[in-house]
Amino acid sequence: MNQTVLYETHLKLGARMVPFAGYAMPVQYTSPLAEHAAVRQAAGLFDIDHMGQFIVEGPEALEFLQYTTTSDVAELDVWQAAYSLLCYADGGTVDDIFIYRLPEHYFVVVNASNRQKDLRWLDAHLPGFDAVVTDVSDETYMLALQGPEAEAILQTICDGDLSTVPYHTGTRRKVAGVDALIGSTGYTGEYGFELYFDAAQAPTVWQAILDAGEPHGIMPVGLAARDSLRFEPCMPLYGHELSESISPLEAGLGFAVRTDKGDFVGRDALLKQRLEGPPRRLACLEMIDPGVPREHYEVHVDGQTGFVTTGMFAPSANIYAAMALIPRSTYELGKEVEVDIRGKPKKAKIVKRPFYIPAYRR
Repeated sequence: MNQTVLYETHLKLGARMVPFAGYAMPVQYTSPLAEHAAVRQAAGLFDIDHMGQFIVEGPEALEFLQYTTTSDVAELDVWQAAYSLLCYADGGTVDDIFIYRLPEHYFVVVNASNRQKDLRWLDAHLPGFDAVVTDVSDETYMLALQGPEAEAILQTICDGDLSTVPYHTGTRRKVAGVDALIGSTGYTGEYGFELYFDAAQAPTVWQAILDAGEPHGIMPVGLAARDSLRFEPCMPLYGHELSESISPLEAGLGFAVRTDKGDFVGRDALLKQRLEGPPRRLACLEMIDPGVPREHYEVHVDGQTGFVTTGMFAPSANIYAAMALIPRSTYELGKEVEVDIRGKPKKAKIVKRPFYIPAYRR
């Protein structure tokens, strides 16, 4: 089991550690509900160093990324960032990723459990392109600072004006004296930042952020609250809302699939789905009957069957809810469905997405 540089720090903070994507990671420090509330109301600090980072460079780096990803990378200006996906030829998802266009190269952030798979997949498509993909995950540390107080906190230990860093862009600054790439991105529905820097400096940056955030009510946040935070604004998690058998269009991510940009891996299959309609659709369900709709539970609607991709209590909305993949023809707002919870049918209804409106959409 791998350990991040902050493993001992988490233990001293009382974190409960669990295995996740090959790493021992903090699932909670106090309680998931308290940590969730801290991010919604103030700020939370996440160790997400288990995630992977690649550098893509060379004369044809752009052409390579255009061919291997679903978004139009050519539209990115220097310092801009974009959500994108890697897809198989049949439209299934290899991974969902984030791409930064930096002055000297592209910086790609991938999911922890998919790091090696993504690297092999990209390497397999390199022949024919004058480009190089380098895995810099081990020497790069990744933290996330999220919440309405995130900018005020980070500004006190940052040497540049963060108010000039718009959403979905990046900048290079010193944080607590450490050189860092700061991305105005995140996975919680709140405004905030993701930071990338030399892994050896992780204890310094982590403690500096916690110290700066103490007057603002900051809390360290574990994986449990991270999941409920991303669930409420309906942000997908690979292995749940996305997989090799679930396409981005089925998951409602059509904004990140640019079939008009030219050829890319999976384009024909995704274009077919776009023109004909994907066979399934991701639906948001709110429970009517008591019960917790867990992952993989069957959903029955109009004599057809779907399944829950993620389900739990949504603290900000104060409801038990789920995202579920159901046949597209059965989708209708307000329609009642049945979720099979431990062999008992429980009523739920299809509601408008998302359960919680993200800060960047208010």
